[in-house]
Amino acid sequence: MTSPILDVQNVHAGYVKDLDILQGANMRVYPGELVAIIGPNGAGKSTLAKTVFGLLTPHTGSIHFKGQNITGLRSDQIVRQGMCYVPQIANVFPSLSIEENLEMGAFVRDEPLQPLKDEIYMRFPRLAERRKQRAGTLSGGERQMLAMGKALMLKPSLLLLDEPSAALSPILVNSVFEQIRQINRDGTAIVLVEQNARKALEMADRGYVLEAGRDRFEGAGSELLNNPKVAELYLGAGKAH
Repeated sequence: MTSPILDVQNVHAGYVKDLDILQGANMRVYPGELVAIIGPNGAGKSTLAKTVFGLLTPHTGSIHFKGQNITGLRSDQIVRQGMCYVPQIANVFPSLSIEENLEMGAFVRDEPLQPLKDEIYMRFPRLAERRKQRAGTLSGGERQMLAMGKALMLKPSLLLLDEPSAALSPILVNSVFEQIRQINRDGTAIVLVEQNARKALEMADRGYVLEAGRDRFEGAGSELLNNPKVAELYLGAGKAH
């Protein structure tokens, strides 16, 4: 059987000493998978993404990426191993142009950047049209596309997306989710932390439901979507559909 590209085991982590948000979280992601992390506010979804990416250090537990133990490594060390993280806010440099943002995204690559930029512009034509425009003047949806494009400049094996649909209009949500689908189809494994639980599970290969810092449910996206207990507790309805 294929080994997971990411293996998180029994991780406890938090922002304040002796006050863990994550209370023994587990997660596996296999190559090319799209895995959704859902759950109520305060469940630890974003904390899990930040801990995997080295922004928080676990107090106990282990995190392996591509078979290597990355527990306790800094984010810049993890980036070099092929993982990128797109936070919910402050995910672009507002005073820089779109093009400059993309170049900043490739800070660890020692190769010509134009072919990489061309790939991003093909994926996001809207960014190509406005490449000289300052990122701070973009709409929320355009900014989210730039944040993803910036991360893709590193050609990551795994992309962590933290609430990419937050504060976007329904039309923009559909557009951003379609881009996420396409990035995944092109071979990048994705961990999608998302408040829009129903939409996330509809597109996910597998999902985890976090509650109080632990993974309470795990299964195929369609399984979780049709699980009456999950629907009742986390999908805002007493039934699955």
